[in-house]
Amino acid sequence: MASGGLQLLGFVLAFLGWIGIIISTAMPQWKMASYAGDNIVTAQALYEGLWMSCAMQSTGQIQCKVYDSLLKLESSLQATRALMVAAILLGLIAVFVAVTGMKCMKCMEDDQVKKMRMAVFGGVIFIIAGLAALVATSWYGNRVARAFYDPFTPVNTRFEFGSALFIGWAAASLAILGGAFLCCSCPRRETSYPPTRGYPKNAPSTGKDYV
Repeated sequence: MASGGLQLLGFVLAFLGWIGIIISTAMPQWKMASYAGDNIVTAQALYEGLWMSCAMQSTGQIQCKVYDSLLKLESSLQATRALMVAAILLGLIAVFVAVTGMKCMKCMEDDQVKKMRMAVFGGVIFIIAGLAALVATSWYGNRVARAFYDPFTPVNTRFEFGSALFIGWAAASLAILGGAFLCCSCPRRETSYPPTRGYPKNAPSTGKDYV
């Protein structure tokens, strides 16, 4: 029962992490900057994500523009896109594999060993997906921080971490933690020893010796 509860907890955490990775990938707030002109009326917030850039005016109006060409994007942004998409696809595979190996499901009930292996395999895929998302968000965040502290970067064009980065870091951590719980939910096999052979008892002596 303890392993079943740990397995369910791991799947829930990993699934929530996978949903968070999807949300983080779709959000445009990967980095954000605030700019104010000569008066407060021209104040606006600038956001940039993996797929589009947005500007929110002080009046609350938001305008977004999708990036025109994939080939014009920086190679680091393309790599971040690829890692996040790969994390989503791996998470989708991990969901189906882990569900098959869950104890509460009736699939593969006739072979419990294979069923447990499926749950562990799903946990491993969740860990790989979480690591891919963690690398992508950390790499992007490092670029934002380096550009922010670069003295040659104009003050009005310096960006800070957006909310999508924090969601991505939390989601990647949940996916890795949930995958680890799934891997640890497999009960250890008990060592089986061969049954002890009984030695034949000596027949009681009758007191008669035969020559």
